[in-house]
Amino acid sequence: MSIPTLVGFLAALALFAMAIVELTNNYLAFFHLSGFLLVFGGTLAAAFIGYEFRYVMKALAAIGGLFIKGKADRKMLAVETGKIIRWGYLVKKSGLVALEKEIKGAKSQDHFLNYGIELVISGYSGEEVRAMLATAANGAYQRNTVPADILKSMAGNGPAFGMVGTLIGLVVMLQSLQSDPEGIGEGFAVAILATLYGVLVARMICMPAASKLLQKEAMLRFRNFLVTEGYAMLAEQKSPRYMQDKMNSYLDPAIHYHIDRRGGKDRKAA
Repeated sequence: MSIPTLVGFLAALALFAMAIVELTNNYLAFFHLSGFLLVFGGTLAAAFIGYEFRYVMKALAAIGGLFIKGKADRKMLAVETGKIIRWGYLVKKSGLVALEKEIKGAKSQDHFLNYGIELVISGYSGEEVRAMLATAANGAYQRNTVPADILKSMAGNGPAFGMVGTLIGLVVMLQSLQSDPEGIGEGFAVAILATLYGVLVARMICMPAASKLLQKEAMLRFRNFLVTEGYAMLAEQKSPRYMQDKMNSYLDPAIHYHIDRRGGKDRKAA
């Protein structure tokens, strides 16, 4: 659970609620089923019309994942850097074949890590490993960011359907001026609330979800490039110290990995 994201969302809702409470006692005036269905239903319909079903479902899942912390964080970068450096000691001592057991016990690792190990023990050169893993990392990023494009499209469609609701409400108001004056309020409610719902859908749900998804995938791609460099050096059988310095060049100085500070534990573990 991403606590800051949850706090920010709840704070936004609280500000919205406080504004309503301070200005009126008729809270139900801000709830209108027709306007709600028009904006939310129209936004979803446009998404399903314009994009493949599975990607739209992933986009909706990303809205739910707004409050879930991304798996690629600073701690993961530090841990995986240390793991690859330990493998460097293992390769120096026993050769690339020693990495085969990592595949057997790697059920908890993701596909990218397992794929990289397979390339290394297959005997590809460092440049070949780097090229193939870089292609895999970029391909995964492009696939995984399609839902973000859908969310951005939904953010644009939300206010547009809100405007449609406004036009419908105005038509109802104009028709009610002479025949049914009581219908003016109903039409005015649809006109105003549809626009409000459209803005809320765009700015409180779709755009934040798209931005969060892009940020998570950017961090994951960075982690994949870091791992790519480590695997390429494993294939070239570089020294662990060289691997440390090269991988540290990618990292924030606060999480640099230092072999000497660990007192040779990596060497013994390998």
